[in-house]
Amino acid sequence: MHEPTEGVVRAAFADGERLAGEVIGHLPPIYPEWLGARSFGAVHGTRFPYVVGEMARGIASTRLVVAAARTGAIGFFGSGGLPLARVDPALAEIARELGDEAPWGCNLIHSPNEPELEAALVGLLLRRGVRRVCASAFMDLRATVVHYAFAGIRRETDGRIVRPNHLWAKISRPEVARQFLQPAPAGMLQALVDEGKLTAAEAALAAHLPVAEDITVEADSGGHTDNRPLTALFPLIAAQALEIARAHQYEQVPRIGAAGGLGTPAALAAAFQMGAAFVVTGSVNQSAVEAGLSADAKQLLAAAGVADCAMAPSADMFELGVKVQVLRKGTFFPQRATRLYELYQKHAALEEIAPGEREKLEKEIFRQPLSAVWAECEEFFRQRAPAELTAAERNPRHRMALVFRWYLGRSSYWPIAGEASRRADYQLWCGPAMGSFNQWVAGSFLEAPENRTVAQLALNLLEGAAVVTRAAQLRSCGVAVPAAASEFRPRPLRLV
Repeated sequence: MHEPTEGVVRAAFADGERLAGEVIGHLPPIYPEWLGARSFGAVHGTRFPYVVGEMARGIASTRLVVAAARTGAIGFFGSGGLPLARVDPALAEIARELGDEAPWGCNLIHSPNEPELEAALVGLLLRRGVRRVCASAFMDLRATVVHYAFAGIRRETDGRIVRPNHLWAKISRPEVARQFLQPAPAGMLQALVDEGKLTAAEAALAAHLPVAEDITVEADSGGHTDNRPLTALFPLIAAQALEIARAHQYEQVPRIGAAGGLGTPAALAAAFQMGAAFVVTGSVNQSAVEAGLSADAKQLLAAAGVADCAMAPSADMFELGVKVQVLRKGTFFPQRATRLYELYQKHAALEEIAPGEREKLEKEIFRQPLSAVWAECEEFFRQRAPAELTAAERNPRHRMALVFRWYLGRSSYWPIAGEASRRADYQLWCGPAMGSFNQWVAGSFLEAPENRTVAQLALNLLEGAAVVTRAAQLRSCGVAVPAAASEFRPRPLRLV
C-alpha cells in the first residue's frame, strides 16, 4: 500500500490573516491498520481490522477466504445452505492452504427448520479445529452456539482463561445482542454438561464470560437484514456492550464491529469514527474474482445502483415470513417470490389455488407441473430431513410451503451455476452498498469485475478510509478543508 506522508496543516482563512501555504501545525501519519481496535489484530492475528463476510451457498468460497487471509484480513467461508458433505472438504482445503499462517473462519447460520443440521455443523467445526465461527440469522441464543463458544475453554496455571474458539455474532437487534453479550444462561450450560458436550469445569468458566467476544452490528445489508440504519443501531449496541461488561466485571469489553452499507471509503471511515473495532464487507465481495458466483451474475451485480434492491421471502424461513434483501435490477425474482408468499398466506393447500393461477405458476415460475416439483421435494427431503415429509403429510399447507421453497432454494443456485435460461430468476443477495461501490469505482480499474480481487477491494477501501479520516482530522482542527481532500480514487495497490 502507499506509504502515508506526514501531514502538514496549512492555513486557509479568508480574512487574509495568514499567508497562503503557511505551516501552522502537523498531523502524524495515519495507517489503515490503525483504524479499528488494537485488540482486534492482537487477538485474531490480522494486519487490518477488516472482515470479508460469509456469503451463503459457498459464494464466500475457499478461494475468497484464503485470499482475505493472505491480504491481512479475515474471511468466513459461506457454509449456509450447503450440505456437510460439501462443507467438510472446503474446511480441509482452507486449513491446508493457510495452515497456521493466517486466521480464517466459517459461518454457522441459524437453521430453524433443520436443528439437527445446525448441531451437526457445530460438531464438524469442532472436529476440524475451526477457531473462528460467525453465528448469523439467530433470533435468540441457542445451545449449539454456546457449545461451540465454550468447548475446550480452560484456565492456565498463571490464572489466564484461554478460549480456543472465537465466536462472532452477527446481529441487528439490541435484544438479541444482549443475549450474546451476557454469560450463557445457567440452565443451558447445565444441559450441555448433562449431554456431555461441555465439562463441568468448562461450564463454570463460561458462567462468567460473554458468549461472543466479537459482535457484528449488521445494518441495511444484503440477504437477511432488518434494514436498520447503521448510525441508529451501532451506538445502541456499543453502549449496551459497555454496560453489560461493567455489570459482569469482564476483563475485556466485547469488540463491536460494523456491517451493512459499507461500499465506499467514506462509509468505512464513518463506521470507524463511530467506534467500530472492525468492519465487515459483504455485497461488494460477491462481484470479486474469487467469489463463488458465475461471471454472468457478477456482471449483473456490477451494474447495480443504490436503489436496485428489494426485499423478498427467504427460503430457509419462508413460513415465518422472514425476508432477505436481493438484487431487483435484471431479474423478476423478487416479484415472483413475493407472489408465492401471497398465495401461501391466502390458501391452505395447493389444491385451493385456482386452475388459471396454478397454470401460470407452472408455466412462468416452476416451468413444470407442481406434481413434478413435489416429487423432487420428496426425493430431497427423504435424504436431508425426513421429518419435513412427515409434517407435509399431516399438513397440506406445509406441503405447499415446501413446493414454494423449491423455487426459492433453486433460485440461489442458478446464479452460482450461471444458468442462462434462468437469468430472470436469479436470487442475488445484495444491499445498497453494491450500488454505492459501483458508483465509486466507475471509470477506474475496479469498474470491471475481472479486476475486482478480494485484495484490491480491501486495500482500496481501507486506504481510502484512512484518507477520509485524515481529512476529517484536519477539519476538526479548524482548517477549511477542501472537498477534494476526502476524495480517493481506486488504484492498483500492493502490500508493503
